[in-house]
Amino acid sequence: MARRNEQRRAALVDAAIEVLAREGARGLTFRAVDTDAAVPPGTASNYFANRDDLLTQAGARVYERLQPDEATIDRQRTAGRDRETYAELMRELVSRIASFRTGYLALLELRLEATRRPELRKVLTDRVRADLDANIAYHEDSGLPGDAMAVKLLYLTLNWLIVEQLTLPDVLTETERDQLVTAAVERIVAAG
Repeated sequence: MARRNEQRRAALVDAAIEVLAREGARGLTFRAVDTDAAVPPGTASNYFANRDDLLTQAGARVYERLQPDEATIDRQRTAGRDRETYAELMRELVSRIASFRTGYLALLELRLEATRRPELRKVLTDRVRADLDANIAYHEDSGLPGDAMAVKLLYLTLNWLIVEQLTLPDVLTETERDQLVTAAVERIVAAG
């Protein structure tokens, strides 16, 4: 039976994220998670039914940690409704994701692993689709310019920009990154 200490479980899942980012999916073992979390050997196996359970929970935890805080959400709710504001929101998003480097790298590892694990692929597909749908719904409710297609195009564009920044950080400067986000919004989102 899986243990219920939620703080310990969160620490183990956070350790799994770090292991995934550092060593890849092949390096993700219960022993590696125990070591990274600085807990006694065998602890992770008491909290997760199997490796797939650990992989799935690591993916969910990354999304949880990438959510904006309440102050950011409040600021977004009261911001303007034009392309300049939209660009600022997207720059903040890219910056927030880039600041959780290991989380995004872990997600990339999970996506690669999902190509070999149908159950993980289903979980990730459902999660990413739900996240994209939530972003579209938020966008439509926000009154920002553009439509669902613009949201999807920005999603695809900014995801690759984030991959570039996290895997080859010296290709583009932070200033260039911000300029590219602004240009993407200006070129993809129709003027309101």
